This record gives sequence, C-alpha cells and structure tokens, in this order.
Amino acid sequence: MKTSTPSLSIVIPVYNEAETIEILCARLVAALVQVTDEYEVIFVNDGSTDFSIKLLMKVASRDRRFRVIDLSRNFGHQTAITAGLQYSSGAAVIIMDGDLQDPPELISSFLEKWKEGFEIVYAVRAKRNEGLLKRLLYKSFYRTLKRLANIDIPLDAGDFGLIDRRVVDIINKMPESNRFIRGLRSWVGFRQAGVSYNRDARFSGQPKYSFVNLVKLALDGFFSFSAIPLRLATAMGFFISGLSFIGILVYLYRFFTTPRVPGFTTLIIIFLFIGGVQLITVGILGEYIGRIYDETKQRPLFIVRETINFDEAMRSGNGSAARD
Repeated sequence: MKTSTPSLSIVIPVYNEAETIEILCARLVAALVQVTDEYEVIFVNDGSTDFSIKLLMKVASRDRRFRVIDLSRNFGHQTAITAGLQYSSGAAVIIMDGDLQDPPELISSFLEKWKEGFEIVYAVRAKRNEGLLKRLLYKSFYRTLKRLANIDIPLDAGDFGLIDRRVVDIINKMPESNRFIRGLRSWVGFRQAGVSYNRDARFSGQPKYSFVNLVKLALDGFFSFSAIPLRLATAMGFFISGLSFIGILVYLYRFFTTPRVPGFTTLIIIFLFIGGVQLITVGILGEYIGRIYDETKQRPLFIVRETINFDEAMRSGNGSAARD
C-alpha cells in the first residue's frame, strides 16, 4: 500500500551517477520489499552535468514513491543531504550515497536496530575496497577527528545510516552553513548504535569527491566541532616565545664574551621559522573567521529548481534552505 506519509525515507544525493541509477533503484526495491512498502526514495540531483536527471525523472514516472529534488546548481554533497532531510517525511530517514558503495541490503539491519530503540544507527566501515593511500588518509582523518573533536564521533562511520524523525527535525533546525552531517548526528546525542559492513568499490565511474573536496570536508569536521586548533596555535606561540627568550639570552652571552658574533644564517632560519608559524596561526584564525563570515551572510543553503512527486502537503513544511 502506498501512502503520502511513508514510514521510511531514503535520501540519496546524486552527482553524475547516470551509470548506477538503474541498478541502484533495482537493488533498493529488492531490499525495501523485504521490510516495508510504505517508503519514499528521495534523489537529490546536485547539479549533475550528465544525464542523471533524465534517468531520475524516468524512474520517478514509473513509481511515485521515487521522488526527485533538482537543485539549481552543484551545492556540495553535505548540502544535498541537507536538502533531502528537509524534504523527507518518514518516521525514519536513511542517508546513503548513490554509487552503490553503500549497500541497500543493509537497510534491514538499520531498521532492526531502530526498532530496538536506537534513534541513530550508523554504518561502520570494517573494510574498504579502495587504494592503500586513500584507506590510510581516511583512517588518519577519523582518528585525528576523534582526538580533536569535543564530541564522540564514531570511528570509520560516514553518512550512511538511519536517523529517527525526531533527530531529523532537530538537525533541520540547525542554521549553520558549513554542514558536517556525521558530526551533527553525533552532536545531538540520543541512543546510537553501529552496524559493521564491508564498503564495496564503486559500481561504475570515477569518484565524485576530489582530493580538494575531501580536504574541505575534513576541515569542516575539524573546525566545526573543535577549538583545539586555536589552542594549538596559542601553545605554539608560547613555545616559540620561550625558545626566542632562550635564544636572546644565548646571543647576549656570546655578545659580551666573543668579539664577533657570527650567525647571519641562524638569524635567517629563525626569521623564516617564526614567519611560517605566524602564517599557520593566521591560517587557522582565517578558517574560523571564514566560517563566521559564511554564517553572517544568511544565504539559503540550497535552491531548488524543481521537485517531482512531492505533493503540496509535503512542500508546505519545507523551504529552500535549513534556515526556514
């Protein structure tokens, strides 16, 4: 039975995933039929430049439970997820990527944990079928973030997971521009549980997250949930000041005990070192100030060009940004 208010929502950001859409939909239907027929699948087209939107429209025309949010341009992965959460209406919402690295077959395990009383269920990547360098970078990122963050963010857990409607409503009310969904998910608290799985390689095509995008995501995680970089800059300043004071004493001693004091190279090294530390400190401050600047502009997080298979009742509670 199809209902206008589903018990389960699946939010999938899409950026140039034309090669995977059909097989993804087939696997979703096969997985969902085992658990419920009262569901909605929300595809968020994040400014795709291939024919992803045409395939999404085709899928939506066959089944009204498949819905599409077409953003006006590419706003980024985390913002696309935010748009999907804003438009979702299920009692539980599952976030997953559209490249089939997040297996739809894990949905039943999420729902079992949810029925046990956990408001948040996240997938933990026990194994990644990716290159050695990428695995090392991800592993380093999660462990560094866990040490720096002022909240407990689970290791090796991405955005793939289930969030209860109550938690989704809370996240939707958060006005911040630089979104880090897995951090917000941890910050709200509630009862949380992890489900282990092996992350598959991409079904087809190339990864849409470039190295620059991954670095930006990492910085959003670090600077959104930790003030430790600022404290490290302060500690570094005290450390350098202490070394400088010792250096002054040493050179004063040599000045009064040695007729000539060689050390031009030493001075250049010191100046360059201190200059580098100053630039690092200014850069850290700039990251925080830049985020403050983004928040003060109060621009909408995303703009919707078109929605498909959303009725007026669904649209009435959702705006074009999380600031509504």
